[in-house]
Amino acid sequence: MSSTDAQATAAPKFNSFAEFYPFYLGEHRNRTCRTLHFIGTSIGAGLLLTALFTAQPWLVAVGLVQGYAWAWVGHFGFEKNKPASFKQPLYSFMGDWVMWWQMLTGRIGWQG
Repeated sequence: MSSTDAQATAAPKFNSFAEFYPFYLGEHRNRTCRTLHFIGTSIGAGLLLTALFTAQPWLVAVGLVQGYAWAWVGHFGFEKNKPASFKQPLYSFMGDWVMWWQMLTGRIGWQG
């Protein structure tokens, strides 16, 4: 593989979350993928709150697994791409919560 080929397949570099988020949204064009993200994030948030109120810290881990599992089904099964969390884990985690909020408030539509 030439250096040009390697550069073409390398993950884009981002200097800020504001630069990353449009890329993140582009990786979530499929409505089923977005919906699965929303479901997984909602389950994760519910388990996190339950962990806090019941002093059951193991539920935090279950919440993380649920959040990522639903999202990855969306990516591999519907979006047909690799999750952004493989390339940019922190920005991707942040992006998921921003996208969740924007879907909840109607800023991002549920349609494709």
